[in-house]
Amino acid sequence: MTHSAALPLPRDDAPLSRFAILLMAVACGTMVANLYYAQTLIDVIGPEIGMSAGVAGLITTLTQLGYGLGIILVVPLADLFENRRIVLISAVATVLGCIAIAISNGPATFLIASVMTGVGATGVQVLIPLASHLAPPERQGRVVGTVMSGLLFGIMLSRPIASFLAGSMGWRATFLLSAGVIALVAVALLIACPQRRPKGGMHYGEVLSSTFSQLGKYRVVRMRAFYQASMFAAFNLFWTAAPLSLIHDFGLGHNGIGAFALAGAGGALVAPVAGWLADRRLTGPASLGALIALSIGFLLADWTVTAGSLIGFTIMAVLIDAAVQVSQITGQKLIFSLDPHARGRINAAYMTVMFVVGALGSVIGSTTYEAGGWSLSAIAGAAIGGVAALVFILFDRGASATR
Repeated sequence: MTHSAALPLPRDDAPLSRFAILLMAVACGTMVANLYYAQTLIDVIGPEIGMSAGVAGLITTLTQLGYGLGIILVVPLADLFENRRIVLISAVATVLGCIAIAISNGPATFLIASVMTGVGATGVQVLIPLASHLAPPERQGRVVGTVMSGLLFGIMLSRPIASFLAGSMGWRATFLLSAGVIALVAVALLIACPQRRPKGGMHYGEVLSSTFSQLGKYRVVRMRAFYQASMFAAFNLFWTAAPLSLIHDFGLGHNGIGAFALAGAGGALVAPVAGWLADRRLTGPASLGALIALSIGFLLADWTVTAGSLIGFTIMAVLIDAAVQVSQITGQKLIFSLDPHARGRINAAYMTVMFVVGALGSVIGSTTYEAGGWSLSAIAGAAIGGVAALVFILFDRGASATR
């Protein structure tokens, strides 16, 4: 990328400013939110573009599939090519995908655009390791925590934002506005985000083939991938079953569910605290505490629903989201400290396990709710956290200790 004299760009060794950190967090949130906008709008989008109810279910599946492909095929490139450039190309792909979704008039074009948007959104998984590279070691946890908070806010706020915009401006406007915001964020990243050129020295095929060997090479990556896959499964379980409980047990409509999700996003505020704990070499206790808190959150959530306490249920949503966030940030602090030259591949392997296994949580959530209502879903969520905590106690053996 050519540097213009009229536009001085940050050097490779430039310090990571507070503005750049917040910008990275915003970029993560705005890009990843595109994976979830359509989930809320399927019943509106399907009939307008001539998509049958059965095919409409592919909207979510193909967007997530695109994201999964991007994790495997794009994220390892961070070990080969200048990182900011990969993020900017991903942002452009996301913008084009959003525009294509907004102007699509048939199922085929919509679904292809959804895959493209999902692939583009994986730029966030290059941006997070980039932030860890650029942060000083003593602040790495807090920087990653702040950037990750943007990611979680994007996930949690995407559904209420999509519902609001679709109701006031139409569903196409949601994606057009998203494209505009991401384009502005990309320009800001070009100006404010420092570059990072990796050591390289390998071909793309070698990078891909060595990605999943990182799981065999590092025990800590295997353990942390298991913990976070469990956490992500429980997270997806909760946000699949909880809206059903809000409808049937509390009589809420879409606006009420959106408000509940908005309140639940408060769990993201724990991210800087989790980063501070990681920087204080407390990754082990924080990780175990998060797993235990997840199980307690589900058990108390069952009690609050039985008691008819919407406020209590909301507090448990915040607790569960906070537990997931603490586990994610402490885990990434650990895996990012292993090999700076393989950070992209390590993150790709870690995120693939988390993503594939975690996606089962949505299936478990819908199945358990249909079989036994919210109580059975809550018991399943508590069991997932309990098994992960038991594995930590019996088998972690220092894998989660700060290095």
